[in-house]
Amino acid sequence: MRKCVGGVMTAALWASIVQADTTDKSIRPLARPLVDNIQLASADVMVSVRPVLRPEVEHYRVSAEGNARFQAWLGAFRERARAQGISARTLDRALAGVTYDSNIIKRDRNQAEFSKPIWEYLDSAVSKTRISNGRAGLDRHRETLTRIEAQYGVEKEVVTAIWGLETSFGTYRGGKQTIRSLATLAFDARRASFFESQLIAALQILQSGDVDAVNMVGSWAGAMGHTQFMPTSFLDHAVDFDGDGRRDIWSDDPTDALASAAAYLAKHGWTKGQPWGVEVKLPSGFDYADARRDVTLMPSEWAARGVLAHTGQVVSDYGKAAILLPAGGRGVALMIFDNFKVIEAYNGADAYVIGIGHLSDRLAGGAPFQAEWPRGDRVLSFTEKKELQRRLTQAGFDTQGIDGRTGPNTINAVRAFQVAQGLVPDGYPSLSLLERMR
Repeated sequence: MRKCVGGVMTAALWASIVQADTTDKSIRPLARPLVDNIQLASADVMVSVRPVLRPEVEHYRVSAEGNARFQAWLGAFRERARAQGISARTLDRALAGVTYDSNIIKRDRNQAEFSKPIWEYLDSAVSKTRISNGRAGLDRHRETLTRIEAQYGVEKEVVTAIWGLETSFGTYRGGKQTIRSLATLAFDARRASFFESQLIAALQILQSGDVDAVNMVGSWAGAMGHTQFMPTSFLDHAVDFDGDGRRDIWSDDPTDALASAAAYLAKHGWTKGQPWGVEVKLPSGFDYADARRDVTLMPSEWAARGVLAHTGQVVSDYGKAAILLPAGGRGVALMIFDNFKVIEAYNGADAYVIGIGHLSDRLAGGAPFQAEWPRGDRVLSFTEKKELQRRLTQAGFDTQGIDGRTGPNTINAVRAFQVAQGLVPDGYPSLSLLERMR
């Protein structure tokens, strides 16, 4: 995983754990279709929008020997938990009857080789139904969200957008027992250290009295509540906004969960009034080598280079910004600000950040993206991305790893190869680029 900032499940972590929606009815950039059933339009079926895995896998059997080893592990874990301050009473209540869940490991092993194009992802993340449901949620909780915005300085539309993408406005919060899920994943060798730390954190939450073990439910990977906090994130950022003495992100009332998401963004440097990003038009002759995260200018400086808002106006000087081309030179171009990085702390996949940002803009009355996406393109599969990374590295354009994920190192390697070949250096890892390398 990428760094788990404050404990929230970030995108690279989700890429390695599930990259599917955190709920049990999901696809997170996604596995299974997820229907938002609040006001579902027949022509507008929604899917979960976590940037995803594969379809649901069938349950498989666990041997008696495997169960015995799990119970032995639980016994040893109890001693480690006691050494970290977890009381015997808490452990007795939380671990009573806990068994190994083999289906969780099956899901963990089935990492996605399917990759959804960003335009398809956004078709779901910012669908008409999700916008409609989001506006209804805004109206329903406007007084609470206004108070949250006043206290934490995070716009109500942004908080609502996170709620919408994480659990479809609370519709799908996950039904797995968190302790069982985390114990199973901690027992498994693949990510034992991380999940044991999350299991300890979950026990600390139980010991604090914020929730009991029966009601501590969430995704199969341990993300919980309306805004899908991992246990360490809960400990670091959850708040009791309704003043009832408990930080309750699980109940039907989303108040504490929404405030906790705002508190998280505020802690990571959210700037109220600054956009996450603005759609822009690039001038003829634009130097695509400048479309990278480490090249930042004030919008007025970008305007001097011909980069204007899609409306043709100069973007206000909200702060330094970079140019992002999520689909290369033939798709939407964005001028992104520091708030983009703040959303990345929640989930670092570009698709997720753009989904949150654009949905929040639409909830506030903003327009759809104006430029067209290259919908005729087929994005590379997981296996093809690894092949591209391997070929780039062998050709002298080091991607700093062969992991099947398109991060900054791979984009920079693609761009360097494009420059060497006299191509438009937009850093876009297209199928035609891979075919050229072949």
